[in-house]
Amino acid sequence: MATVIQPVVMCGGSGTRLWPLSRKALPKQFAPLIDGKSLLELTLDRLKLLNAEVTCIGSDDHRFMLDEAMVNCKVTGREILEPVGRGTAAAVAMAALLAEPDAMLLLAPADHYIADPKLFASTVAQGVDAALAGYIVTFGVAPSFPSTGYGYIEPGRVLDESKGASAGRTVAEFHEKPTADDAQRMLLRGDMLWNAGILLARADTLIEALENCAPDILASCRQAMQSGSTDGNFFRPERKAFESCRIDSIDYAVLEKYERIAVVPFAGAWSDVGSWSAVAAMHPADEDGNRLSGKAVALSSKNTFVHAPLRPVVALGTEDLVIIDTQDALLVASIHCLEQVKDVVGLLTAAGRTEATEHRRVARPWGAYDSIDAGERFQVKRLTVKPGAKLSLQMHHHRAEHWVVVKGTAMVTRDEETILLRENESVYIPLGVVHRLENPGKTMLEVIEVQSGGYLGEDDIVRFDDTYGRVTQLKKVSGK
Repeated sequence: MATVIQPVVMCGGSGTRLWPLSRKALPKQFAPLIDGKSLLELTLDRLKLLNAEVTCIGSDDHRFMLDEAMVNCKVTGREILEPVGRGTAAAVAMAALLAEPDAMLLLAPADHYIADPKLFASTVAQGVDAALAGYIVTFGVAPSFPSTGYGYIEPGRVLDESKGASAGRTVAEFHEKPTADDAQRMLLRGDMLWNAGILLARADTLIEALENCAPDILASCRQAMQSGSTDGNFFRPERKAFESCRIDSIDYAVLEKYERIAVVPFAGAWSDVGSWSAVAAMHPADEDGNRLSGKAVALSSKNTFVHAPLRPVVALGTEDLVIIDTQDALLVASIHCLEQVKDVVGLLTAAGRTEATEHRRVARPWGAYDSIDAGERFQVKRLTVKPGAKLSLQMHHHRAEHWVVVKGTAMVTRDEETILLRENESVYIPLGVVHRLENPGKTMLEVIEVQSGGYLGEDDIVRFDDTYGRVTQLKKVSGK
């Protein structure tokens, strides 16, 4: 009987190297990058070739984006919601503790790109025997250039001579990100592998390894899981116990210390999508080395990457540039300065610019809102509400709202009234009135919202009822 593999996707992290597309409120794993799909969605599509029952581990702040990605990819399973980030060691510990002891877990980051999903699935299958024998199996990528941005794995002896190295070898040593000279030497050796950070192991093997190498992390996670709570598909570890867990990666906490680690080589294209140059490499180049995405155009240009999903962006006479266009921010950078993108985010954050951390379009469990325009004492938003979804029953102390339906049908609660609005109809919500907007139809509802008042911040909301468990009566909370 074939071993059932249970995929676990680690969805934490909020890197800044892909700003302005990736931001704290929309980390790179949730941002649409390839053919309108996010890296998380591509990961889920890849993993469901092994099993459509998937466990995802991510931030509580991103729970609804995580849930939406799972629905879009037609996968089911549990979602472990971290109250704070504690690194991959804690994520692996929680996944192992939640699973049955003999469960075969495949732990994969949500933000990697693998061009050949079928080759990946067959490579994972090659590691099952080693994992059943009590090894933690990692997957090493055959390097295509002397990268200084990846860690390396030095393979040891072959585990099964009858099957050869493809079935796995021991790990002789993990090497940190090398210098350029060391990376060149590793490439010339011919057997060194990039560390892809993907693991295959039985749950009880992982727990044993954590007990031996990081018992404090395991203890904190065990307490957090035992005292946690379940809300539908969401599992929330107990906050105080989880906060007591030290921050560490599974590599440092376990893999570099544990004796029974094996590596299986993966021969396909792989990237951790850690920079805009990595994103550019995922797009085909024209004869001048230009790589274009969306509505981008290049003329008399060389080695230029343009990401333009929303409007035409023309690169004219450019060379060695990266141009990233979003609704509210534009990045134009030399390909030689892309490592400094994170410094730009730091400067914008210090200046108090919301564009450093938030997009103009903000996802909500019921849909999204897009801040179209704003000025003194007014703000205009475009609300999109999913079929059957509804906003919280709420009230504002400092603003009034005017809703105009431009697409679909809206059901509006206004104090004791219930009003049905169709396209081109509108309603006024005075300051202090308890109200709610919902979509009773089967198509997307689009509403233009005009806010007016002395304070228009998203924290001016008192919620009295909410489908998504966000009620905080008589307290100000963030978001619609």
